[in-house]
Amino acid sequence: MSGRDGPDGAGGPGGSGGADGSDDAPGTGGVPDVALDEALAAVAGEQPLINSVTNDVTVNDVANVTLYWGGLPVMSDDEREVGDMVEIADGCLLNMGTVSESGEETMLTAGRAANERGVPLVVDPVGVGATPTRDRVADRLVTDLDVDVLNGNYGEISALVGDDAEVRGVESVGEYAEIAAAAVECARKTGAVVVASGETDIVATEEAAFEVDAGHSMMGAVVGTGCMLGVTLAVFAAAVDDPLSAALSGTAAYGLAGELAAEGAFGDYRGPASYKIAFLDAVAGLADASTPDIADRIDRIEVR
Repeated sequence: MSGRDGPDGAGGPGGSGGADGSDDAPGTGGVPDVALDEALAAVAGEQPLINSVTNDVTVNDVANVTLYWGGLPVMSDDEREVGDMVEIADGCLLNMGTVSESGEETMLTAGRAANERGVPLVVDPVGVGATPTRDRVADRLVTDLDVDVLNGNYGEISALVGDDAEVRGVESVGEYAEIAAAAVECARKTGAVVVASGETDIVATEEAAFEVDAGHSMMGAVVGTGCMLGVTLAVFAAAVDDPLSAALSGTAAYGLAGELAAEGAFGDYRGPASYKIAFLDAVAGLADASTPDIADRIDRIEVR
């Protein structure tokens, strides 16, 4: 569980859909082989420069998480230079949390530069489904740009494909029993690997969906965890060549950091504010912790 999920979300047991045993992905039960230790080492070795065009509320958290994973953050959001900055970057995040007319054009300029340069592009359509303006901006981003990874909560991903969704401000509320199918449909619509964060995180391609069983309910009590997940995905996409492997390893790493923080591995906490500090320390320290095999954390879901 990670992202803008509300305080009632919790990382539940994976495998509710079961593995379908198909052979179109390597690994047991059609689940790709994802080595988290190798992904973390790739990030550390690459030290990718990530340009984030993100919202005013969480810009400092996004910059810090980039740095704590081992990347280099730059937060250029001026249309006059953002294209040049993205051209020398290794990854790009576009987050429409505090969308504005000028910000819309800046995101499109950054995204086009990323596409032209072959820089991995992550889009976080924050609040899509809440207002017509956000719907229009999100549609432009996923239509005009080639997106590598699309990150949103259950409500946002459902809204992008026209399913019933309840998005209040930037929060996803309501029930989403068919979120795996919605994520696959969203991947087909956009051509991106889709990460739907919620009670259990879903990572989907045009052909398959996977549950990632990692995270803790406290993550939903902190504003900005969805934004920080978005830049996590940008960092991993910059260092791991395959977008699906990057999305799976980044989502799992993020959730594991949340678990370690909740277990007190990086200091005691007494509430959401102190938990956030422990979580950020867990992000910074995950590579040096005993990194578990995440194969048993990922299950393929049968989507009909």
